Amino acid sequence: MMYDVAIIGAGPAGLSAALYTSRARLSTLVIGKDGGALAKAELIENYFGMPAPISGCELVENARNQARTLGADLSEDEVLGISWTGTFQIACRQETFEARAVILATGASRKKGNISGLSEHEGKGVSYCAVCDAFFYRGKTVAVLGHGEYALHELSQLLPVAGACILCTDGKEPEGQVPEGIRVEKEQVLRIEGEDLVEAVAFADGSRILVSGVFVALGSAGAVDLARKIGVQVENNRILVDEKMATNIPGFFAAGDCIGGLLQISTAVGEGAQAGMSAIAYVRRNR
Repeated sequence: MMYDVAIIGAGPAGLSAALYTSRARLSTLVIGKDGGALAKAELIENYFGMPAPISGCELVENARNQARTLGADLSEDEVLGISWTGTFQIACRQETFEARAVILATGASRKKGNISGLSEHEGKGVSYCAVCDAFFYRGKTVAVLGHGEYALHELSQLLPVAGACILCTDGKEPEGQVPEGIRVEKEQVLRIEGEDLVEAVAFADGSRILVSGVFVALGSAGAVDLARKIGVQVENNRILVDEKMATNIPGFFAAGDCIGGLLQISTAVGEGAQAGMSAIAYVRRNR
């Protein structure tokens, strides 16, 4: 099904945006497994208009019900990647969705893991986006760090290009079917080695593998990971937007913790509202 707006993230920014797009009679899909950081908050007492503290989980559920009542569809699928083919294609674990506009509101977290040498080699062989950087490793050996569906998705982007791919699961079992011919290393990853560029992945048992690149896909894809896949500008681990919450990609908006700022519910709700209004204007102009 084609949606007018797909919102990735079911926290305060994403659900706030959904209220506006749904009330504007745009078909709206919200994709999010949980309410993000807000759902983990025990009590909220600094949000406007609440006579008594409320749990983050309850506040999220209220907003989810409100969005449903206004007509939004909610999915708890996991987003693996985004592409553009005339419309936005959102590849998820279970299915692929299509939308005219996208609002990214998944929060700011990105799992790096406690691996020595990872941060030091970012941009020097360590990458967080296979579709962005696979070209630079054509014919070379690369490692993918991760064990879930996101790691397997990144692996699928590298296979046609790289000379060899190694899946490093950091002691965990892969959560999906690993393609034939892929070497799986289940030892705990200790560090990324290399004097300047990446040269090897070292494991806790003393073994090591020689690689030219390392692609990090731990846990689920974060906001910056997804943004980079489609060419959205990022800086210091935040997505760059203008005052209308628009990115450099037409029809692609962002709101909430992923764009930086105060990182409070009130600001996320306001940014979500602005992103929703901007998406409404974009869809109406381009139908």
